[in-house]
Amino acid sequence: MAQMVIHRDPEIQGGVPVFVGTRVPLKNLFDTLEAGEDLEQFLEDYPSVTREQALAALELAREAAEARAHPA
Repeated sequence: MAQMVIHRDPEIQGGVPVFVGTRVPLKNLFDTLEAGEDLEQFLEDYPSVTREQALAALELAREAAEARAHPA
């Protein structure tokens, strides 16, 4: 799923992970949310990113966090 959502290419934004088909860095999504804005604001600010892409990226991040979590 990651290859359909996130892309890394040295010729695009210096190899920073971006949303497929855009030049929007994945980091921008997390920065927006960290600043207290919501997903709607991110999508308004970056209309080249689809809602499906943003939600898939958040799901990938959740899965990665869960995979690294230690059981209590």
